[in-house]
Amino acid sequence: MDRFLNRQGLEGLVFFVAFIATIPLANWMLGHVGMVCPPGAPCLIPVAPGLMAPSGVLMIGLALVLRDLVQRRLGVKWAVAAILAGGLISWLVAPPALALASVAAFLLSELADLAVYTPLQRRRLVAAVVLSGLVGLVIDSAIFLQLAFGSLDYLTGQVVGKAWMVLLSIPFILWLRRRDERLGLVPA
Repeated sequence: MDRFLNRQGLEGLVFFVAFIATIPLANWMLGHVGMVCPPGAPCLIPVAPGLMAPSGVLMIGLALVLRDLVQRRLGVKWAVAAILAGGLISWLVAPPALALASVAAFLLSELADLAVYTPLQRRRLVAAVVLSGLVGLVIDSAIFLQLAFGSLDYLTGQVVGKAWMVLLSIPFILWLRRRDERLGLVPA
């Protein structure tokens, strides 16, 4: 319990809850948020000029970063617990075909993300977040699209949309690293 009474632990719990929330939100967005919502297909949003992607990409891109922050604050066991909780919630809130695709893609990509992030994060936090995010977003996109829609038609849009979220996190990650150093906080 003492672990959660300090700043690092409280921030970790915020990241943990936010990470888990991104999964059902991403699945909900696929059917409800977009510039275009074709029947029987995901709602689409623009991610670059002339490039559309299923709207859940924004939340999954954010999830890749939040998972890294959970590990930084709470440790690998909590990061794995967050991955499993996110997968379970996804299974409970999404239609069966979408849930299967989402859980499979989510679990595999997050575990790959974890494998890249863990060895890098103590020395090179920004590089760890960016590289692990890129690995995770490619794996997640390919597996999800193939299982959910039987096609990789939106692969480029998925990769670009998730990459935007990872890139947009860099200023926050830099700020967090500098603040951690100033306060003497060390990764879990």
